[in-house]
Amino acid sequence: MKDEKQQGQKNTDTAVQQENKRSVIKATKERKLFKKKEKAVQEKELSEVKWVQIRLLPIWLRILLVILLLAGIGVLGLFMGYSVVGDGAPSEIFKKETWTHITDIIQGIE
Repeated sequence: MKDEKQQGQKNTDTAVQQENKRSVIKATKERKLFKKKEKAVQEKELSEVKWVQIRLLPIWLRILLVILLLAGIGVLGLFMGYSVVGDGAPSEIFKKETWTHITDIIQGIE
């Protein structure tokens, strides 16, 4: 009788241990599956996030700056060309007579 009780107890203990092992294995599989799903969601979120450029200067301001820089370089070139190369006074580039004289030379009038 005692042997049967002990045998029954051992069978019950073995069954409980096997059930515990199954539940641990199941929980481990569920955790791994959850981690895979979570990783997939994170990767999807990262792939959906696009890099957005924040412009410090708007496009219209950039265009305006380029135009102003070109005008400034043009005026600087006129100063250098007329005063250094041509031995004239730098302020004469702003006079109308200077430009009419230059256009007359180009057209062959003078």
